[in-house]
Amino acid sequence: MESKTISTIAVVLIVFVGLFIWGYAGKGGTTGSVQGADGTTNAASILIALETLYDFGTISMKNGNVTKEFVVTNPTDTDISVSTLVTSCMCTSAFIVSPQGSIKGPFRMPGMGYVPPANELIKAGDSRTVRVVYDPNAHGPAGVGEINRFVILTDSSGGTLQLEIKALVTP
Repeated sequence: MESKTISTIAVVLIVFVGLFIWGYAGKGGTTGSVQGADGTTNAASILIALETLYDFGTISMKNGNVTKEFVVTNPTDTDISVSTLVTSCMCTSAFIVSPQGSIKGPFRMPGMGYVPPANELIKAGDSRTVRVVYDPNAHGPAGVGEINRFVILTDSSGGTLQLEIKALVTP
């Protein structure tokens, strides 16, 4: 009787482990895909950023907006166009800053007003700065606590690059 129970437990464990591995592989665990803030999964962009996550640490609502600049690079030998740049929440804005200092934006959350197309060409080997501005007052007093916000760049081939900011918002 005891060996039958052990066999049953072993079979159940094998099934669970198999389902876990199958589910992980089905979600693109190692395929280079990126899950966007809207839950969709797209192929990873050819564009790269050495830093894709920035934690502001603890920030106070009374001190106003915080800003982080990410550098996005085209490491290829062909030009890449950024077709769209969107954020995961209206409390977050993004701008594209060219090496000459011109600024495009603001780019915000889709579905909450007009979001202009980015239409930014990044030549082979060049970089652009993506300036991310987070407004800790946007949600009012209910906006305290941990936040995670995303900025998603989509290139002309449909590939995406996701940048993330985090913070602990205090009054």
